[in-house]
Amino acid sequence: MSDTVLYEVTEGLATVTLNRPDAMNALNDELKSALRDALRAAAADEAVRAVLLTGSGRAFCVGQDLKEHIGSLQEQGGSALHTVEEHYNPITLAIAEMPKPVVAAVNGVAAGAGAGFAFAADYRLLADSAAFNTAFAGIALTADSGISWTLPRLVGPGRAADLLLFPRSVRAAEALELGLAHKVVPADELPETAATMARQLAQGPTAAYAAIKESLAYGADHSLAETLEKEAELQLRAGASQDHRAAVEAFVKKEKPRFTGR
Repeated sequence: MSDTVLYEVTEGLATVTLNRPDAMNALNDELKSALRDALRAAAADEAVRAVLLTGSGRAFCVGQDLKEHIGSLQEQGGSALHTVEEHYNPITLAIAEMPKPVVAAVNGVAAGAGAGFAFAADYRLLADSAAFNTAFAGIALTADSGISWTLPRLVGPGRAADLLLFPRSVRAAEALELGLAHKVVPADELPETAATMARQLAQGPTAAYAAIKESLAYGADHSLAETLEKEAELQLRAGASQDHRAAVEAFVKKEKPRFTGR
C-alpha cells in the first residue's frame, strides 16, 4: 500500500486514511490508485465488516491535485480527464456498492471529488470545522465522482443545481441542515466518535447492512411495486442469515445478540 493511503484492519473495521496532509489530501495519481485499491481490498475482505474513511491533517480531501493535473493537460489535453474512468468512478462505486457500511469522517474541507467520495458513503460524520464545496464549475468542469447522482438525492434537484452552478463553502452546520451530514461533532472529538460509530457497525449484522444498502440503491430509481419485490427478495436472504436467527433467539432470552456477519 502506498504511503499516500493508510490502511488498517482492527476487529472487523478497516480504517482508510488519505495521507497527503501537506497537500490537503489532494488527489494525485498515486493517491487515487492507492485509494481505489484499498477500498476494493476492504470490499473483498471477509474479515472487514465496516469501513471508516477519513483524511489526515486539516483536510478530508480537496479533490484533484491541480498542480499535477496542469502537467497532464499540457501533455494529454482533455484526455487527462480519463482519470474519471480510471480512478474516480471505481472509487465511488467501491464506496457505494461494497456490501458493508462505510462511514466518512470528514475532518476538514471536502471539495470536488473529495466531496463526492463523502457523499457516496453511507454515513457522514463531520467535524464542526469541516466544509463541503462542489468546486467543479470554478475550474470549468462538470460534476464527477457520482455527485450528479448523490447530491440531488441528498438535498433535492434544485439545491443540487445551486451548489453545482454556484460553488461555495458549505460549513458543517449548514451541511447538517441541508442533509449533507448526519452528525456534527467538535473537531477534537471526531476521531474517537467516528471510530466508536464505525466499530459499532463492524460489530453489527453485516449481511443485513448489505441488504439495506442494496435496497436503498434499488429504490432510488425503481417504482414502489418493483421496490416491494426487491424488499421481499432481500428479506428472504436476510431471514436465512445466522445473524437473524441469533437476534431472534437473543430477543426471546432477553439477551444481547452477538453478530457474526453471516
